[in-house]
Amino acid sequence: MRLKNWLLTRRDRLLGSPAFHQSVLRFPLSRWIARRRARELFDITAGFVYSQVLAACVELDLFERLAAGPRTSAQLAAACDVPIEGLERLLRGAAELRLLQRWGSDGWRLGDLGAASRGSPGIAAMVRHHHLLYQDLGDPLALLRDRSRSALSQYWAYAAEPGHSEAENAQRYSELMAQSQSFVADDVLAHCSLEGRRELLDVGGGSGVFAAEALRRFPDLRARVFDLPDVAVLAGERFAREGLQGRGHALGGDMFLDALPRGADVISLIRILHDHDDDLVMRLLRGVRRAMKPDGLLLLGEPMAETAAAPGVGAYFHLYLWAMGSGQPRSLARIRGMLEAAGFADVRELGSYQPLLVRVLTARPAAAS
Repeated sequence: MRLKNWLLTRRDRLLGSPAFHQSVLRFPLSRWIARRRARELFDITAGFVYSQVLAACVELDLFERLAAGPRTSAQLAAACDVPIEGLERLLRGAAELRLLQRWGSDGWRLGDLGAASRGSPGIAAMVRHHHLLYQDLGDPLALLRDRSRSALSQYWAYAAEPGHSEAENAQRYSELMAQSQSFVADDVLAHCSLEGRRELLDVGGGSGVFAAEALRRFPDLRARVFDLPDVAVLAGERFAREGLQGRGHALGGDMFLDALPRGADVISLIRILHDHDDDLVMRLLRGVRRAMKPDGLLLLGEPMAETAAAPGVGAYFHLYLWAMGSGQPRSLARIRGMLEAAGFADVRELGSYQPLLVRVLTARPAAAS
């Protein structure tokens, strides 16, 4: 550790030296490194502006307006009720970010990232409520010193407070999560087959998106969703709407305060742990362990910190969840340790198509000593 510290200190001094920086820029074989670092620092500096360009595009429904084909600046300005001079600044900025692209002398069409956003409805849903996060981050030091009155914590009181079940708030949170949950469900179930399993208990399963997808993929499976009563209603409605009410059931309760239903041979926690602090996570994991059969399987889907395939995810969730009032992204090693402390063993990470959204783990009950 002493040698590593010395080497890193030397590195920091060199990288912080203007003379060294200029010499690297002048030397052809190292110039690309300096340029890349400068670009990365610029992207961090400009990131807030990038996010506001995306937010403005979403609020003006530009991606939907251009879905049918190109339109001129004047047509878009009239449709968006924004002066053409101002709108063209947004259009040009969005084109720089590949959200839009120019078409002819005065036309615009979707860029590759703008088109891709239409295939991920959860992106627009998250962007539309991010004004609360931007409001909190307007003074980041004030937020870090006191998050008790943050805009996000008031909006997501349902997620942050065990036992809190205000109906409108709970439904709003669950509906937002459902926007992206179909992609998460596909990823998790593509990497963890439930073939041969009899019953799934989806704890904190929200409006039932994951459980419904599991029922469609595995015809012999039954499923129960366990969530706050206001939210369980939404899952029951989904099962009825999709013709799954004979195999899917919704149960109301509090996963932190109530004993979890027994009998399932697989229990899932899909994007649950990162929303809560360590004490609540340990309480939940121990409750899952008590409810689990000896041959049961725990299935976890989580966004995680220290995800090499998705750098920056941890930075985003650290600040978002701080503003929300609870939770944090955790590394695989930390989650493994928490699982083992709660009585699980044989923790395995499976594959993932989108590690940005979810990484997939399984664990089994540890043998009694």
